[in-house]
Amino acid sequence: MQAMILAAGRGERMRPLTDSCPKPLLPVGGKPLIVWHLERLAAAGFRRVVINHAHLGQQIEAALGTGSAWGLEIAYSPEPPGALETAGGIVKALPLLGAEPFLVVNGDVFCDWDFTRAPALLADGDLAHLVLVPNPPQHPAGDFALGNGRVAADGAERLTFSGLGIYRPALFAGLVPGQPAKLAPLLRQAMAEGRVSGECHGGRWEDVGTPARLQALDGELRGQSAARP
Repeated sequence: MQAMILAAGRGERMRPLTDSCPKPLLPVGGKPLIVWHLERLAAAGFRRVVINHAHLGQQIEAALGTGSAWGLEIAYSPEPPGALETAGGIVKALPLLGAEPFLVVNGDVFCDWDFTRAPALLADGDLAHLVLVPNPPQHPAGDFALGNGRVAADGAERLTFSGLGIYRPALFAGLVPGQPAKLAPLLRQAMAEGRVSGECHGGRWEDVGTPARLQALDGELRGQSAARP
């Protein structure tokens, strides 16, 4: 299975930090945020990772190179200024991802979900498997409902989409490469057809969306490192 890291966002809420540095390269715990993903993907057995980029994207390519530092092969999917939204970015990268299901990870989250589980999670007939998390303070209304391992657009208890999902290329059928497109409408349609499974991750997850949350996570990770013998 291949993985894709979404790294094309402008990071408006992170300004002014992202005026000169793309969000995935912001340091946290002594290394760029995206490197935490690369290290964990490599440790889980992934060997090829696709990364899309737009804002200051050449900095990402210059910093990560071929991926050999982590035992990975990195392929890049550059997007025009303004990027293509989540689904549009994935569609543009499909030629790099191939015909089999693939894992997608938002580049601006920090999470300890077990990547080794990804290849076994997408059942026959399903188009997506979503990792959901308890609603954080900044997103109390959640995104989707989860019941008996199935995800629905609405329900009594809603959870937040973590930004981690496993998808079949067929989920994106009909979208035009190079055109902006959002992911949520595609997922809701697949949910209406009963073709989306999911789970609630109770471990560590952080949407590193503001300078304050970045600073808090950085302090925590540095503290953990200092506490190790």
